[in-house]
Amino acid sequence: MLDATDRRILKVLQVDGRITNTDLADKVNLSATATAERMKRLVRDGYIEHFSASLNPRKIDRGLLVFVEIRLDRTSPEIFDAFKSAVERSTDIMECHMVAGGFDYLIKSRVKDMEAYRAFLSDVVLALPGVRETHTYAVMEEIKDTHILPV
Repeated sequence: MLDATDRRILKVLQVDGRITNTDLADKVNLSATATAERMKRLVRDGYIEHFSASLNPRKIDRGLLVFVEIRLDRTSPEIFDAFKSAVERSTDIMECHMVAGGFDYLIKSRVKDMEAYRAFLSDVVLALPGVRETHTYAVMEEIKDTHILPV
């Protein structure tokens, strides 16, 4: 169970995952030792899944954000498993979610430009098992993009 101090730690870490333990301790009004112990527990208990760097997609030639709706030709456990395995192997697919509604999956990807997207569509998306139909949404403007969860 999270207490108020745990929540303060999580809030600070979501904004700055590189903060030193000493600075984190100062921000949450704890000793460095107590903060380090809480951090270990938050990681061990699965509240913190991992630490990573947030990259600027334009600087690494991945400036075009696309979302792709996928409709499968049939829905069976075998197709779901094959689709999931193929998606997990693809480094070009950032996120994939099985959804309820008018289609089966929603994929998020970043590519260099529309030419790269066409290659991604033909070489990756349409090669996924069971794909019958796709609808693409190319993002014209990113209004809000955050990983920060309210805690």
